[in-house]
Amino acid sequence: MKDTPGWASPGSAPSDGQGPHASGPADSADRPAPAQPADQPGTQPQGHGAKWSNEQPPPGQWSAPTGSPVTGQTPPPPPPVPGWGGRPPVGPGGYGAYGGGGHGPGGYGAWGAGWGGPPPAAKPGVIPLRPLGVGEILDGAVSTMRTHWRTVLGMTLVVAVVVETAVILLQGLFLDQSASTQVLNDPNATPGELGRAMGEGMLNSGVVFLVSMAGILLATGLLATATSRAVLGKSVTTGEAWRDARPQLLRLLGLIILLLLIGLAVVGIGALPGILVASAGSPGAGAALAVLGSMGAGVVALWLAVRFSLATPALMLEKQGITKAMSRSVKLVRGSWWRVFGIQLLALVIQNIVAAIIVIPFAVIAAAVSGNGVSGLLSGTGNLGWTYLVVSGVGAVIGSMITLPISAGVTGLLYVDQRIRREALDLELARAAGVQGYGSDATTPGS
Repeated sequence: MKDTPGWASPGSAPSDGQGPHASGPADSADRPAPAQPADQPGTQPQGHGAKWSNEQPPPGQWSAPTGSPVTGQTPPPPPPVPGWGGRPPVGPGGYGAYGGGGHGPGGYGAWGAGWGGPPPAAKPGVIPLRPLGVGEILDGAVSTMRTHWRTVLGMTLVVAVVVETAVILLQGLFLDQSASTQVLNDPNATPGELGRAMGEGMLNSGVVFLVSMAGILLATGLLATATSRAVLGKSVTTGEAWRDARPQLLRLLGLIILLLLIGLAVVGIGALPGILVASAGSPGAGAALAVLGSMGAGVVALWLAVRFSLATPALMLEKQGITKAMSRSVKLVRGSWWRVFGIQLLALVIQNIVAAIIVIPFAVIAAAVSGNGVSGLLSGTGNLGWTYLVVSGVGAVIGSMITLPISAGVTGLLYVDQRIRREALDLELARAAGVQGYGSDATTPGS
C-alpha cells in the first residue's frame, strides 16, 4: 500500500500486478498442474488460450485465495454496494474482503477502510494542504493567532498603537464632528447647511476609514511571515518575522499609499459632479448629487479593493515589486471575485462583532467621565473631548490586537488557497514542510 496522500483510480490493478482471479503463491504450491491431453504431447501454451484437461484435481487439494474451502458450488455474487461500481462485503472469509488495510492479510486488494474517497490531505500546520473551505480559512486564522500568539500580538500591538494614536490626533485636532452633528439634528437647518454638514461628516468618516485600512494592510504585511510559517507547522519569533519583513517594508508602505490613493481618486471622481453643482450655487442639489456619485464610486472602489486584496501577501511572500504584486492579486482573484469578497465580508462581520464587544464598554466609561456624559454619547451632541478620545482609544487598541490578526490571517490564507487552486502550491508547501512523497501519485494536485 502506498503511503502517499495521492490515490489511484478505482478498479486499478494492485501493486503486485495480480488480478482478482489470479492464484497466489499458496495456490500454485497446493494445486498440481493440469494433465496434458494424451493426443497432444508437448508443452501446452500458457495464457487465455490454454485448454485445460478434463481430468481435474480433487476439490480438497486447493483452497480459494482467502482460505475458504471449496464447496463445489459457485457462491452467489455479492449484493451491490453504493460506491464505485459496488464492492464485495467487508469481513473475514469473503473473497476480496476490503477494509483490511492494504494488500495484506485482511483482504486482497484492500484500500484502507474502503472506497470512501481519497485519503485526507497532509496537515503539517494550521490548514490541510488542499483547496480550503470557508470554515477552514477562518479556523486557520484563529489557530495562527493562538499558535504564535507572542509574535502575532506583539506585532499587532505596535500597529494598533500607531493607528489609534493617529486617529485620536486627527479627531482631536482636525475632525471635530460636533458642529456637523448639531446641524444634522437641527430641524430648522437649511439645505445648504445640511449639505455642508453631510460633506464634513463623510470626510471625517472617510479619513478615519482610510487610516484604519492602512493599519489593516500594514498588519497583513507584517504578519505574512507568521501566517506562512503557521501553514508549514513551523515556529517563528517576533525578531524572525521582523527580519523577514524589513527588506519589503518600504515597498509595503508604497503599496498601502498607492491603494489608498486609488480609492480616494475613484470616490473623488464620483463626487466631483456634485461638488461642481454645489459650487455653482445649488448646494442642496449638489449635496444630493455628491452623495449619489460617492455611492456609485464606492461600489467601483469595493470592486477594485477585492481585486487588489491579495497584493499585500503577494508582495511580502513572493518578494515582488508594487505593480507586480498588484497584478498577481488580480490574476489570483480573477474568476473568484465573489468568493473572495464573501469570505472577506464574513471575516469583517466577525471582526466588528468582536471589536464592538470590547470597544463599547470602554466608550461608555469614557463618556461617563468626560463631556456631556453617556446622554451626550447616545444623542450625538456635545464635544466629548480628549478624555473620551484617550479612554475609548485604549479600548480600540485592545480590540485591534484581536481583530487585526484575524483579518491578516484570513487574507494570507486566502492567498495560499488561491495559489493551491491555480498553481498547485500545496506540492511546494508539502516539500517545504518536509512531508515525504506528497503528491508523487496525485493526478490533479491543488484542483
